Amino acid sequence: MTTPSPQATDRTDPVHTQLQYQLAVLARRMEQVRSSGGLGALDRAAYLLLDRLERHGPANVKALADALGVDSSTVTRQVAPLVAAGLVGRVQDPADRRAVRLALTPLGAGRLAEVLAGRAELARRLLADWPPEEQRAFCALLARFNRSMESYTAGRQGA
Repeated sequence: MTTPSPQATDRTDPVHTQLQYQLAVLARRMEQVRSSGGLGALDRAAYLLLDRLERHGPANVKALADALGVDSSTVTRQVAPLVAAGLVGRVQDPADRRAVRLALTPLGAGRLAEVLAGRAELARRLLADWPPEEQRAFCALLARFNRSMESYTAGRQGA
């Protein structure tokens, strides 16, 4: 008797088949809402960079890249338009006067606050008819799924 490969099992398992489909639909719908102005004008990369700087304060490119799970050149490319727009600024690193760190500007903090408020309002609308315990469970399961994705990615990068 042979054991099916993990790929074959994943393709025939209705839960995994439905999950991958629902994730693809979610990604498409989120992009549709964002591009229509429903979540503000920040793309995903800009949102995550601004949010990271808001939560953790100024950081160098390498620290941001490590935190976001991308390479430094990606952060450099993604942050350039944010600097040009005045949402992110360069500040001197207090530990090394030759080095610079990226910091959220007041304009960036305001823009992030607008986007966060818009996203929170959208989530409230979308989940309005869900019982509070289902809303919390969905959030907890989605966070757990994201942690699994992060672990998977980290494991593949280390291999």
